[in-house]
Amino acid sequence: MKIALIGTHGVGKTTLCFDLAARLKRLDRSVHLVTEVARDCPLPINRDTTLDAQTWILHAQCAREIAASAKGDHIVVCDRSVLDNYAYLVHALGRRTELDGWIASWCRGYHTLLKVPVWQPPSFDGTRDTDTVFQREVDETLDALIDAFDVRVERLDATEPDRWVERILTAAGIPREPPQRALFS
Repeated sequence: MKIALIGTHGVGKTTLCFDLAARLKRLDRSVHLVTEVARDCPLPINRDTTLDAQTWILHAQCAREIAASAKGDHIVVCDRSVLDNYAYLVHALGRRTELDGWIASWCRGYHTLLKVPVWQPPSFDGTRDTDTVFQREVDETLDALIDAFDVRVERLDATEPDRWVERILTAAGIPREPPQRALFS
């Protein structure tokens, strides 16, 4: 099972990924976390991104997801997906027809995609762009791509961030009790 948290930068995806992974471990599930790849990109990102940078990010995302999925029977939790990484390319440079089919096809490989809404401004962390206009523009671009590719996405409620992990478990169909508990009932 592969779960991806999508959304623009600065909305709490990384923190939520770690919270989800911790909860899954408490449920005695094996978890592999695919961390955000953009931070490792050797080329300019954010508003200064290039086609080369975004292509590097897309390929690195796919490579890490393949490697994580190949490690056995576990839940893969992705901090981003190809879709929201593609949104940064589209925002900066426009749609690329040569990539559209690949992105749409790759999106079908996620068991559950969850969109984290803009509910707070981004804070500077050494990498993240803090411009709220840029943050919202990327979010709007992502929403347009969700519609264009007809991707099934569960949207988290901006007013209930404390319930997001539970919402993700529900959306993914993951039981709230460890499997061993049934042995003692």
